[in-house]
Amino acid sequence: MSRPLIIRPRAETIAGQPILRPPPSAQCRSVGPFVFFDHMLATDYAAGSGMDIHQHPHIGLATLTYLFEGELPAARRWMGRGG
Repeated sequence: MSRPLIIRPRAETIAGQPILRPPPSAQCRSVGPFVFFDHMLATDYAAGSGMDIHQHPHIGLATLTYLFEGELPAARRWMGRGG
């Protein structure tokens, strides 16, 4: 039986939101420029504010958001590709 591969994520900040992102590695090429496996850290926002994310292309990538706890307003649950 093979041993599990543990890839330690590096801390980054995207649009003021702290995330943990596993870097690509020779042992696990599936975590690379075409698959983002981001762990968004808990952040509190004041009422009426939030992440400052401008238009950007997803270049045909599909997205999946999985909440471990907390909530996401219904109007913000869908993100499509292409901007």
